[in-house]
Amino acid sequence: MTRIGLIDYGMGNLHSVQRAFERLGAEVVAVHSPADMEPCQALVLPGVGAFDPAMERLHQSGMVPAIKHWCGAERPLLGICLGLQLLFESSDEGTARGLGLIAGHVAALPRCPGLPIPHMGWEPLRPAQPSPLLPADTPEAWMYFVHSFAAEPRDPACVTARVGFGSSAVTAAVWQGALAACQFHPEKSSLAGAQLLQRWLAWVQEA
Repeated sequence: MTRIGLIDYGMGNLHSVQRAFERLGAEVVAVHSPADMEPCQALVLPGVGAFDPAMERLHQSGMVPAIKHWCGAERPLLGICLGLQLLFESSDEGTARGLGLIAGHVAALPRCPGLPIPHMGWEPLRPAQPSPLLPADTPEAWMYFVHSFAAEPRDPACVTARVGFGSSAVTAAVWQGALAACQFHPEKSSLAGAQLLQRWLAWVQEA
């Protein structure tokens, strides 16, 4: 059984994420401190809320150096929603420095007539660079989004899916080394979300 460490820093939708993984047969343990990470095969960094308070809470928990060390050792981590944004260097939402594990910035969604912000609801993913999260043969997948910001990686090759917004498309999921992250909520995205999490778990077991 794959043991997943769910990072609990007070700003994550922990229950629904935990239940989603447990339905797929994974063991989920809460990670409150660096010591809790060691028995885990992979980590999940969830997040709901604003960028600066999230980084403040991660620093208060003592988890920032531990997460950086974990990822520096090429151990698997999955970011979800705000958890994706925290992997980047900075955000338009605040002034705090992000984890800086992926080079780039998180930008506010562009103002488009007739398009409300936050961007909320079901949208189909637009495939980009194939990854274990979204292989080339993945059928069209509709995922549930709630966000006002989107990541802009310095290297677009790490983008594995985009989502349409107005006349453009923004980052929906990234994959870099052993880092995976999605802007949408797979735990709220029915079968397509469960299938994505199952692919990630399969990759973790083989990694």
